[in-house]
Amino acid sequence: MAAWLDYFVANSLLLTLLTFVFYAFALICAIREVMVSRTSQGSIAWLVSLALLPFPTVIIYLVVGWKHFDDYGLAQTRGSRLTRAQRARTMPLVDETCNAAWPVLTQIAQVPFLAGNETELLIDGQATFDSIFAGIDGAKRYLLVQFYIVRADALGKILADKLIARAAAGVSVYLLYDDIGSAGLPHTYVDRLRAAGIKVSAFNHRHPFLRFYGPTRINYRNHRKIVVADGQEAWVGGHNVGIEYLGQDPKFGRWRDTQVRVRGPLALACGLVFREDWQWATGEELPANFPDTVPTPGDQPVLAMPTGPADRLEDCAIAFTDVISKARERIWIVSPYFVPDLDVRTALYAAVLRGVEVRVLLPDEPDHMLVWHASNAHANTMVLHDVEIYRYTDGFLHEKVILVDDLIAGVGTVNFDNRSFAINFELTLWFTGKQMISDVEAMLTVDFASARKTTKAEVAAIPFYRRFVGQAAKLLSPVL
Repeated sequence: MAAWLDYFVANSLLLTLLTFVFYAFALICAIREVMVSRTSQGSIAWLVSLALLPFPTVIIYLVVGWKHFDDYGLAQTRGSRLTRAQRARTMPLVDETCNAAWPVLTQIAQVPFLAGNETELLIDGQATFDSIFAGIDGAKRYLLVQFYIVRADALGKILADKLIARAAAGVSVYLLYDDIGSAGLPHTYVDRLRAAGIKVSAFNHRHPFLRFYGPTRINYRNHRKIVVADGQEAWVGGHNVGIEYLGQDPKFGRWRDTQVRVRGPLALACGLVFREDWQWATGEELPANFPDTVPTPGDQPVLAMPTGPADRLEDCAIAFTDVISKARERIWIVSPYFVPDLDVRTALYAAVLRGVEVRVLLPDEPDHMLVWHASNAHANTMVLHDVEIYRYTDGFLHEKVILVDDLIAGVGTVNFDNRSFAINFELTLWFTGKQMISDVEAMLTVDFASARKTTKAEVAAIPFYRRFVGQAAKLLSPVL
């Protein structure tokens, strides 16, 4: 290290050039921050840091402050999302009652609530992958498979074997994974799939700048987990492909997670989300044939709501805040990472003040220490404001679920933090049917019974050093 410093000091011209380059980049970043500013406080902090410490602030800004997905919206336009939404209205597949009751969700999703679905909650990994693998085995025309994490372990091998078998049977198979979530995926795994005729891509495969500039890829991730079989059946939820999701990791033990299987028109909406991601990743437009008739095997209305950093507004935060604001009796939230921003905290506090029971279920044990400390700091503050905080003790909690009154339930990939709300590409399924509301309530009742409630006395007894660590971690809330 000393030799490098001596070299730069001795070569003053090089040092001057580097200084000029960083200040030039700092000016570009500052102009952009002024033009896209979300909050005055955040923008002022960036501008001061860029002016006083261009190195390393420029690098940090490029990682966490500069979005690179402005053209993702073109995939939605080319994918004819609005045209397909109108086509759904003419079939008729649209539940107009739900759309009228939840206009914000419908506007954000750009595809309406679709009626006629059969739905099933899948609790934990074995039930989830038994169902997904059965769907894969039964596919006749095409399979769309997308996970944030794909591992080449025992579960990953089963997935590969089943996809290869369907490809050999003439089924068109597509696999999309996130570059960072699946960073450890070996080339041999991907090469084997491609050799079998399966189309495989990482999310940032087609974008050299994102691939070259590694830190940006670290920040912006595709966190969706979607499987679609023949446009008739879809699976969405918290599970990735790895043996830990089956509860086979000795470190975590039982892995508490939730997935949803939906059969019916909603599968087409999930396929549309995959199609847009695939087009961004590869430049290839998948066939968009909308069938003349769509089976309606059930009576459940469902909305598929994709969100991400390409949204014009903070769509995910807007949607969840709107749902929270409708509560009059209860709000039950389950999330492994709970780092809500000011707007969401305000909405939850307002709910408490109007007499709503607000419960939040979090893991008792961490998998990411920094996020865990920040999450605990937020949760402990909420306890003092009469939000009921529970810590799950029967394994590691990873499910992402929200239940509001008897009105609506959400299950998907969204964690209750700024990363999911503003940085990652996510997908939430919203359910308004009585069956799913009842099923989610029953599931969460069991989950809360397997947790301990945090008391105000417990919060007051937390040692100073732990409170300090938590408060320090909270400062990084926008990027956790």
